[in-house]
Amino acid sequence: MGDALNAPDPLRDVPDALRAAAETMRQVRERCVWSQRITHRDLVPYLVEESHEVIDAVETGDRVGLREELGDLLWQVLFHAVVAADDPDAPFGIDDVARGLTEKMVRRHPHVFAGAVATTPAEVLVHWNAAKAAEKRERRSALDGVPRGMPALARAQKVLGRAGETVAHEARAAEPQDGGSAPASEAELGDALLALVARARESGWDAERALRERVRALEEQVRAAESSS
Repeated sequence: MGDALNAPDPLRDVPDALRAAAETMRQVRERCVWSQRITHRDLVPYLVEESHEVIDAVETGDRVGLREELGDLLWQVLFHAVVAADDPDAPFGIDDVARGLTEKMVRRHPHVFAGAVATTPAEVLVHWNAAKAAEKRERRSALDGVPRGMPALARAQKVLGRAGETVAHEARAAEPQDGGSAPASEAELGDALLALVARARESGWDAERALRERVRALEEQVRAAESSS
């Protein structure tokens, strides 16, 4: 694994490896007949897949895989940017994306780039949320901006966090107590799952990660049983 991390990098001597990657993507877009036809919507499944591969590498501690998967995820960003540059009505490129990102991160870190003070993570979050609220003045609901395509458990946890403690408490109350009956319908199952997500949030746990890691352990059990049979 260490040898793979230290393998020769053909771009190591390139002054700006990110610029070289962006230029590579531009040439692929221009010369590859498959890439020429790809749209933002076409890329969505690949973006989702690459994101989950990054998560898997992080959670399994695969350092070599993480470096590769981060590269694949970056390729998706570069791909979207080069597709966006071809838009006839509202074009933008990777430099616009990077410039907007830099400006946003500077605004959201006034304790780093301005005179604000933050000595604890909680104080950092206050600055972050204040800057974000100022940027998103057009939003009318606390739930605006929560992506509809998020996995259900992760989205439930996000919605509960935005909805406030009253709603979260009500969701938590739907959890079956010790000795309580199991859900008798899909709707009741939904209530029970939401209650578990509320409990996870109160405890500082990540419900999506908890289930993902439990399923990963189950997969290992299945594979071990298959290999021993």
